Amino acid sequence: VLVEVSYLFIQAVIYVIITYPMISYYCMLCNLLYFNYMGMLIVSLTPGVQVASILTFSFYSMLNLFCGFTITKPWWIRAYYLCPTSWVLNGILSSQYGDTDKEISIFGKTKTISSFLDDYFGFNYDLLGVVGIVPIIFPIVLASLFAHFIGNKLNFQRS
Repeated sequence: VLVEVSYLFIQAVIYVIITYPMISYYCMLCNLLYFNYMGMLIVSLTPGVQVASILTFSFYSMLNLFCGFTITKPWWIRAYYLCPTSWVLNGILSSQYGDTDKEISIFGKTKTISSFLDDYFGFNYDLLGVVGIVPIIFPIVLASLFAHFIGNKLNFQRS
C-alpha cells in the first residue's frame, strides 16, 4: 500500500504539470489513490481476473456517473456524498473558482462564477475545509479494507 503512494504522487505531479497547472496536486493525488486502492480492493475480493475486471469497470463507471458533473447533486444526493470523485471535483472547482466574482452569461442569465458553482453544482466555497478532509478518508478506508482482505481473512489466491 505504501509503495503506491510515492508512485502515484509522481504520477499526479506529472499529470497535473502536463494537463492543467491550476489543479491542486492534493485533489489529484487523492483521486489517483482511491481509484488505485479500489482496484486493488476489488482484486482482493474476487476469485478471478474476469470477475475483477467486470466489477472494476462497473464501479469506475458509477464513480464517474455520480461525481456531480454528469448528474448534478440534487438528483442522487446519497450517491453523490458517497462518491469520492464528487468530493475531488468539488475541491478542484471550489478552490479554483469558488471565490471568483467575475460575471458570466450562462443559460441566458448573468451570474458570478461562484454563484453558478453554488446554484448548479452545489459547490460552496465556505465548505472548502470539509472538502479538503473528506478526499483523504476514502483512500485510507480503501487501503485498510484491501490490507484486511488480502490477509488470511479472505484470500482466493491461496493454494
